[in-house]
Amino acid sequence: MRQRLGQATVLFALVGVLWLPGVFNSAEAVVLYAKNEALQLIFPEADSIEPEAVFLTAEQAAHVEELARSPLESQLLTVHVGRKGDETLGYAFLDIHTVRTQPEALFVVLTPQGVVDSVLIVAFHEPQEYMPSDRWQRQFPGKTLTPDLQVRRGIAPISGATLSAHAMTDAVRRALAVYQVALRKARP
Repeated sequence: MRQRLGQATVLFALVGVLWLPGVFNSAEAVVLYAKNEALQLIFPEADSIEPEAVFLTAEQAAHVEELARSPLESQLLTVHVGRKGDETLGYAFLDIHTVRTQPEALFVVLTPQGVVDSVLIVAFHEPQEYMPSDRWQRQFPGKTLTPDLQVRRGIAPISGATLSAHAMTDAVRRALAVYQVALRKARP
């Protein structure tokens, strides 16, 4: 399924599918999944997958950044909620961030209880040798927001791709912190 795309295709896919601003010039850029395709993979049993806006107050945003030990890009976030009937299957946070000099887009998927279910890379614009492997990503399921959720503590580093490991771990911490600050109390 992973395929290399030309620069024009990557730009169209990111702007048209992920709504990323700007132009990215990377011959290594790979778009792995369209947003809707990724959401169907994340929630295969869902009757509906609805985007919900999360508006963080300045105080909430500061608390999220403190818990995550990572800055937020915005106080307005979108979480995709998978549902089957009245049952919530989970929450998918699309996190777009810079790894070294180029962007990465990934979904951090949490269970209804706020535990990491999975991480799915959607697009990666750094050289492919820096992209975390599926095996490495399998460290995250079952994780919660604890002090050990850090590279070189509860998360193994990636030899030669330290920035990628930190970027993905930070994205997971941000999703868990947003859940804890803004979603956990609001959900039954």
